[in-house]
Amino acid sequence: MSDAYEFDDKAVQHALDAAAAHNETMGTMGSDGTPNIMHGGEYSALAECIEVTVGDHKVCLKLPLGIGKVCIPIPVSVPNGTLAKACLHICTTFGIPTGVKVTVSVGGVTIITKKFGKC
Repeated sequence: MSDAYEFDDKAVQHALDAAAAHNETMGTMGSDGTPNIMHGGEYSALAECIEVTVGDHKVCLKLPLGIGKVCIPIPVSVPNGTLAKACLHICTTFGIPTGVKVTVSVGGVTIITKKFGKC
């Protein structure tokens, strides 16, 4: 296993761009000039899913937005060497990045969901 799996910077940027576009489309202000809390709030966009391998009952990832390297424990019922999929969602509020959500799936079943920051 590598030191830590990485997500593509371009994929992360595309998710951030989608969040910004959502915020621009929905707007932060309603037509009456009051804050648009119904449409502006939290938004999460998938950046990318990558293949990873479980090692020492964990998956280590390098996360964007200054979070850095994290190792996420995987249940011991999932053997070391198991091929898994790690997906990264970028979370924003009113277009401002606030955190990330990582899901780890094995055989199409999500076994871990971990949020970093506000998500």
